[in-house]
This record gives sequence, structure tokens and C-alpha cells, in this order.
Amino acid sequence: MPQYLISISWAPELLVVLFLLLGVVEYLHPLRRHKRARPRRWLVNLALTGLSFGVGVALVRPAALAASAWAQSQGFGMLPWSGLPFWVQFLLGFLWMDATFYYWHRANHIYPLLWRFHNVHHVDPDLDVTTSFRFHFGETAYSSIFRIVQVSLAGITPVIYLTYEIVFNLATMFHHSNVALPLIFERRLNKIMVTPRMHGIHHSAVGRETNSNYSVIFSWWDRLGRSLRLNVPQEQVVIGVPGYLLPRDNGLRSLIFLPFHHQRPYWRWPSGKASVRHEETQAASNYLMP
Repeated sequence: MPQYLISISWAPELLVVLFLLLGVVEYLHPLRRHKRARPRRWLVNLALTGLSFGVGVALVRPAALAASAWAQSQGFGMLPWSGLPFWVQFLLGFLWMDATFYYWHRANHIYPLLWRFHNVHHVDPDLDVTTSFRFHFGETAYSSIFRIVQVSLAGITPVIYLTYEIVFNLATMFHHSNVALPLIFERRLNKIMVTPRMHGIHHSAVGRETNSNYSVIFSWWDRLGRSLRLNVPQEQVVIGVPGYLLPRDNGLRSLIFLPFHHQRPYWRWPSGKASVRHEETQAASNYLMP
């Protein structure tokens, strides 16, 4: 077995431990109140997670590693061409993976066809650690094309790719969790990393807020891309997509077929009223993030 595969053999156990730990902490110290009963919602989320992970293991990871092996064998990509020391290439490669994923995530919100699939992640009426990998398996499958391009262009080594994948998954669970961190601590942490309050705004039922805060690990990319939004108090955040908040919308069968059906107006409540927020309400709040 290659050394880089041996070095990440403990990763699944680490992910499971963090998942369970966050689940306990968010139950004891929740940031937001749940709107739906947990057991049924958790079962649906875990079923979608299983399907998505299955496609990821069977398709995305092998495709990315094959692209990495090809780039290494051909000496192709920005990192091999740079001639920089290994540790500099590792750092730059890790940052490249996170920065380019920011734009991929943003594309999944901008382009209607991609959003049809990504919307399955956002229509969850609550947000907690079980939402972390609740993605449509179709989105996971077509993301393999992005991964091939992403890895090949930079000449990402298997070590960089697999390290990033581990940290990516850990960060995804952390910022999707419903953990109420001390506000002062979270404000400081958010200068570097994506945090639960920041990503909670990304899952807001207000369209302008959902179309912000795309970063996964480092929050810098939203600052650079001018897509950062922090001035929404958590008590005003309603999680979900207004057009898909009926209980039947979050059944497993409905979610699997959602991208293939006629799409409802996403940002209008069932009453037809648009989901908006008045900026003056935010400005007057004493719960502003930094």
C-alpha cells in the first residue's frame, strides 16, 4: 500500500469521532432551535449522506487520484513547473484546493442547472452536523469533473489532495454544526476559519444571504470575493429554502427526484410573499458579527 494511503488510514475514525462529538455538543448547547423532529430528519440526512459518500468513494476520489497520478507522471501543472521546495508546494497546493472550491461552490449557486442539485442540500429546514454531507448523489458525481480539472491544473500530489480532503470534511462538519460557540471566541476564529454562525447565514431562507459565505475552510475567500455577509443575527436566521419548506419536500424520495421536477420559486413563501430582510433591522442589532 502506498505510504500516503497508510498515512490517512485513521481518517474515517477521526471523522466519526468529530461527528459524534459535535452531535452531543450541539444537543447540549444549540445555536438555533430545531423546527422539525430530529429522528426522521436525521434518517433522511444520513441516507443522502450514504448515497453521496458512496459515489464519492467510487468515483470522485479515484478520478482525482488518477488525475494527480497523471500530472505527476507528466510533470504537468503549476506546482511541478514552479520548482519550489516540497513544503511550499504543499502549502500553495492546499490553498489552491480551498480557493478553487470556493468558486466551484459559488458556481453551484449561480448556474440554474447546478443549483437544481445543490438545492437538495439547502432545503433542509434545520441545520446541524447531519446536514454536512446531505448532498444529492448527482451533484457528487458531476463534481468529479471539477476535481479532475482542479487537481490537474495545479499538479496536486496525492498527499496534498488526501490531506485537503480530510481537513475539508472536518471543516464541513464543524461549520454546519448547530454549536453555540462563545460569540467573542467565534468572532476571532472567523477571521481565519468558517464558523457555524457564518455558515448559518449561508443556509438562510433569504436569497441574498444564501448567495454569500461560500468558503469551506478559510473565510478569506469570501472577503476577497466580496461575498462575505456577517451582519445577520442568528435569532433572525430562518434555515431552508422558502419554496421547499413543506414536510413532504424533505422526504427521501422527494429529495432524490427534486432536481428533475419543475422548480418552484425558490425565494417565495407558500403564501407568495418574497423572502427579504430589511437592512435597517440588521444595522440596529447588537448581535452583529465582526
